[in-house]
Amino acid sequence: MKKAIAGYHLLMVLTIIDGTLNIKEEIIIKEWLENEFNTKENLDDEMEILSTLKNEDFPAHFQQQMDIFYSNSTHKERMELLQFALFLIKADGIITPEENIYFDMLYNNWNEEKE
Repeated sequence: MKKAIAGYHLLMVLTIIDGTLNIKEEIIIKEWLENEFNTKENLDDEMEILSTLKNEDFPAHFQQQMDIFYSNSTHKERMELLQFALFLIKADGIITPEENIYFDMLYNNWNEEKE
């Protein structure tokens, strides 16, 4: 399921862009994807891909995953992912500049679209 995997990549980039990986956040993301898209994907290979990305690779990878998610989802699904992404980056009480940049990419591309 392309959109679930792309959603996983988008959300994980938002959680690791500040330089830390919290296993609790990954579990929450997996649970959300399972509930939202009714799928239990094995995401170990996806985590391997994410773990090999360098900081300079994140913008292009994030854009690619946004495009994949967009082309395989409905407007409602995009808005739900956007809301969950905001919840995720606000969970620790601090939105880092890096998190803000990537969230803004999602917001600016998806929030103003007309369906």
